[in-house]
Amino acid sequence: MNQERAGSDIELKNGDVAVRVSSRGAAVVAATFRNIPFLVPAGGLDGTFANFPMVPFGNRVNGNAMSFAGRDYAFQPNTAEPLYRHGDGWLGLWQIEDRSPAHAQFAFSRRADRISPYAYLARQEVRLAGDALVLTLSVENRGEAPLPFGLGQHPFFVRTPETRMTIAADRYWSERPDHLPDVPGPVPGYFDFRSERLLPQRWMNNAFEGWNGRAAITWPELGIQAALQADGALDRFMLYMPADRSDFFCLEPMSHLPNGHHLPELGGLIPLSPGEILSGKVTIELSALPVQPEGR
Repeated sequence: MNQERAGSDIELKNGDVAVRVSSRGAAVVAATFRNIPFLVPAGGLDGTFANFPMVPFGNRVNGNAMSFAGRDYAFQPNTAEPLYRHGDGWLGLWQIEDRSPAHAQFAFSRRADRISPYAYLARQEVRLAGDALVLTLSVENRGEAPLPFGLGQHPFFVRTPETRMTIAADRYWSERPDHLPDVPGPVPGYFDFRSERLLPQRWMNNAFEGWNGRAAITWPELGIQAALQADGALDRFMLYMPADRSDFFCLEPMSHLPNGHHLPELGGLIPLSPGEILSGKVTIELSALPVQPEGR
């Protein structure tokens, strides 16, 4: 096992892609393609994370409580917000297990306590392959009883005035005042990205289902584009666009809906028995936008 100084950052580079990864949260803190940032540090407790893993599930739990298999469980807030949020991995210090110039693997182990009843071992691999950033996250139930688990990645993509996106979904969830999903329904026209369109100038914090795991983002002003692919358990996504920031947006591949513990079929959360593992992979492939012929 490669033991490196706790809290140190790791620089990875391959082709035209370069990233910097912190052992705090196994978070990407910088990511560029041809020296152009495509992720922006805007997340985490201090706003320095450009992507972080969500484990043992993402988002929030209504009432900081859940019931599963005839037992009741409770959570305590893990940030200044009233609801336990985004799991524990993003707040913890991960151990560096292995690294090379183009990849690093981190591990995070946790015991159940008063903050969360989950005990688990998580691994996050950050790999550069060609001009792609590949994030592979897994979680193993290390507890004594089955519990519903989930995974997610929380990237903060750069947003410019002309940023466009293509992504298709079958179902959309409206948002409650406490930021949890409210009711499902068809995707509204202003959130329909089946064809490439500009990002709307409005607050968004919504979950989507019926996704094939593919998305495309273009930044005309920067001359670059990204093709996103989510595999494994990651078949849902969140879109988050704050009202007070116009420099980023979040497209978050997830295995489940927020507050899945209180939704039918656990909202996509997967019950894992002790020793069972759940995993998912996100690939973000960067390329230059095609040069348009003159006169167009």
